[in-house]
Amino acid sequence: MRVWIFFLLCLAGKALAAPQEALPDETEVIEDPTTEEPVGANPVQVEVGEFEEPTEDVEEIVAENPCQNHHCKHGKVCEVDDNNSPMCVCQDPSSCPATAGVFEKVCGTDNKTYDSSCHFFATKCTLEGTKKGHKLHLDYIGPCKFIPACLDTELTEFPLRMRDWLKNVLITLYERDEDNNLLTEKQKLKVKKIHENEKRLEAGDHTVELLARDFEKNYNMYIFPVHWQFGQLDQHPIDGYLSHTELAPLRAPLIPMEHCTTRFFEACDLDNDKYIALEEWASCFGIKEHLKVLRALPLLNDHTAVVFSVLQREIGCGRLFPRGTRGWPCFCDSAILP
Repeated sequence: MRVWIFFLLCLAGKALAAPQEALPDETEVIEDPTTEEPVGANPVQVEVGEFEEPTEDVEEIVAENPCQNHHCKHGKVCEVDDNNSPMCVCQDPSSCPATAGVFEKVCGTDNKTYDSSCHFFATKCTLEGTKKGHKLHLDYIGPCKFIPACLDTELTEFPLRMRDWLKNVLITLYERDEDNNLLTEKQKLKVKKIHENEKRLEAGDHTVELLARDFEKNYNMYIFPVHWQFGQLDQHPIDGYLSHTELAPLRAPLIPMEHCTTRFFEACDLDNDKYIALEEWASCFGIKEHLKVLRALPLLNDHTAVVFSVLQREIGCGRLFPRGTRGWPCFCDSAILP
């Protein structure tokens, strides 16, 4: 009996040890662990992470600078107080950027030359609340120099030249307005009438007699240019009055070249209230129409203001007036502006 049991065990062991032959149609399948599908999941309907618990992205919170949108006037800078609130304090003149040349210098009404407008306004701020600070204003661009007195005859000529100059500035803007961003549509329509008028006096070195005669014959051509300049300056605030500060962008560059500028604008202030009203401005240029034009006057954008500033220099360099025209600014011959 034991012999038979031993014999059967030997046969079984031999059978288990024998090599197994693969089925003829069976191929070995190697599974890619990266594409392993979850058990019982439909790969078309389930996306990775669809049923995972949502997690919040933790972003680094950067504290907003309180001074970022806080505006301070010229001569002041923004600082944060103990309560993290913005406040304007006087700028230290020594913190102003270094100047590049004499053209950046300005002259104050105290007849003192400052390295730049930044240095001037910072100094004026430190005098805030004092009698000296109240009287101190930016007089003109460029180093202080001797400016001769304006004679009565010269004062009479000033508005004649300036009227014609303003008219030619607008015409030049109209001719260069290829991208329709220098003048508004209403402004362009007004200037177009002047530009296409055959009676228009072309830019040039005209005598005072010719300018006066043209103003009488073509009076309507000068109305809009005069009011346009007023609207250009009346911005802070828009109230129909020009303060000393609002007048500065026009006045400051002209004084070194046109010595009658100060006396002219002083004469415009008929009631001596330190402001030039629209009626006073119009009267200085011999214009009767005023209130109706002001209400319809579109505001100019910053880009136009920059272009206008450039045109001021170009006009003085002989593009609209001959170089060195008597009594009219010639910016390219001066070290006042770049």
